[in-house]
Amino acid sequence: MSTSFRRRDGFEGEKLISIPQKVWKDARERDPVLFPVYVTQIGYFPKAAGHYRERRKGCEDNIFIYCLQGIGHYILDNKRFEVHSNQFILIPATDKYMRYWSDIDDPWTIYWVHFTGDVIDSFNKSLNLTITRSPVQVPFNEKGIETWHNIYQTLEMGYSVENLCSANFCLYYLLATFLFPERHIAKEKDDQGDIITQTVLNMRNNLGKKLTVEDMACRHKLSVSHFSNLFRKATGMPPIDYFIHLKMQRACQLLYAKGAKIKEVAFDLGYDDPYYFSRIFKKYIGTSPEQYRLSAKNTG
Repeated sequence: MSTSFRRRDGFEGEKLISIPQKVWKDARERDPVLFPVYVTQIGYFPKAAGHYRERRKGCEDNIFIYCLQGIGHYILDNKRFEVHSNQFILIPATDKYMRYWSDIDDPWTIYWVHFTGDVIDSFNKSLNLTITRSPVQVPFNEKGIETWHNIYQTLEMGYSVENLCSANFCLYYLLATFLFPERHIAKEKDDQGDIITQTVLNMRNNLGKKLTVEDMACRHKLSVSHFSNLFRKATGMPPIDYFIHLKMQRACQLLYAKGAKIKEVAFDLGYDDPYYFSRIFKKYIGTSPEQYRLSAKNTG
């Protein structure tokens, strides 16, 4: 593209905040535990004709960009990518050469955030963020945009510890709406409905029963193996483990209530043997029902 039209910012209607390094230095010295990862810059560039950035030595921040409309391009470590509407990129901190720019004929409209922190490398590794990751297509992310505005408006109100904290906590939710859109972005239901949600609701309505995976799969006319794979993929755990987690969650609530006896709680949740129930409770909660009830009373 012609160098005469290259611009870093200055677009009509843009929003841009760059937090001074000293602000973060002081905040992290005061409360380091609150800021393992933190926002350094945040911006919105509408129809950013001529937008161009070149970073020969990479960037020590993670760079998140959500393309709402139009087209953008970027080169990272000699690999070229094209970004379209309702796609996002999340470039991890790197020392590799990078360049990104707006399309000449259809310039992108983007929401973006830079963030970093002492644990940024571990953060990226845990989320499997690599420089080879391609742009990711997502449904229109209204919640993500709303959260972005929340971060921006909070930082506009000044750099108090409360505002910085609030903005950073919102950063995690912003990223979650893009990295795990099925958990946050509303979508049309198919004819079968949301199998996982229906299963969890059925579990919650039958905590006193002994449901099997066969029972759950049969409700949706699926094989046990296929249903189990769907459930594990959606929740991160097998169906029976999830059901037991819900039972133990309810057990905690009952034990917290005054007068709830361990034997009664066990029977209410479908366990005929209170000693077996106590073993399961300790396995999942980390303490015995009796110890949990005592600690709950002490914190009440």
